Amino acid sequence: MPYTSNPHIPEVRRQAVMHVRSGWSMRMTARHFGVQPSTISRWVKRMPSHGRSVIQTLSSRPLGHPRALPPDVVRAIISYRERYHRCADVIHWHLKNDGYHLSLSSVKRTLRRNHLTYPSLWKKWYHSTPRPVPQSPGKLIEIDTIMDGPVHGRIYIYTLLDVCSRWAYAAPSLHARAGISVQMLRSAQTASPFRFETIQSDHGSEFSRYFTKGCDTLHMIHRHSRVRTPTDNAHLERFNRTIQHECLSHVPRRLSIYTKEIYDYIHYYNYERPHMSLGMKTPMEVLRSY
Repeated sequence: MPYTSNPHIPEVRRQAVMHVRSGWSMRMTARHFGVQPSTISRWVKRMPSHGRSVIQTLSSRPLGHPRALPPDVVRAIISYRERYHRCADVIHWHLKNDGYHLSLSSVKRTLRRNHLTYPSLWKKWYHSTPRPVPQSPGKLIEIDTIMDGPVHGRIYIYTLLDVCSRWAYAAPSLHARAGISVQMLRSAQTASPFRFETIQSDHGSEFSRYFTKGCDTLHMIHRHSRVRTPTDNAHLERFNRTIQHECLSHVPRRLSIYTKEIYDYIHYYNYERPHMSLGMKTPMEVLRSY
């Protein structure tokens, strides 16, 4: 990339050179344009003696590196790719067996620079819609599941949080499936004093395409959080920690007990528990202001 992105710099260089050629001294021109005299001298040398063309900005990218791969190694990586049509790991293994000493990252970088990487036919590409700004209740609802207990006898807790008011909902279940997720969302909408508009979830199987269709049936928009961006669901992840610490860790792991205790805790969370992020207000107090 260039060392400056100012689009007016080429024209400034041309004007400086024209000042020198019109009779100004190097120092006078440098003082006028706020640069060093040596800079003005280089500009004069770069600009042809005839013509009034501008001096374009050169790239600051280095021409080489002392630890760059030798050309023969680069050619070997390309030839192995064309011969085997395999991934970088396999090509790296073949190169090591043939006596080449280089890292796997070097092989990947060489393939990428020579445009020899191809997208997988089985890879799923997710294009998340723009994240809505939670300016009012229901604009952005985050939903997730908590896995509690070992594989045998595990209980799943569905959690849901409104980012604007911090109004929360939670319910236990013995399974985590897309159909159950739709049922939980419908129950949360029934218990909520406001209308849900956008539902945001991670890429878990319980929030798959069937869940998206269920959201469409409920006239809601479903968006997935961005891949490798855990901060998209930060508010709900913090609530998951809170409900585990203040509720689930103090009761036996049984579905009937979880159902009662979670119901009581959610009522306490929404009506009585003050929130520092809300100015020591409860979620219901915030909702009354809308």
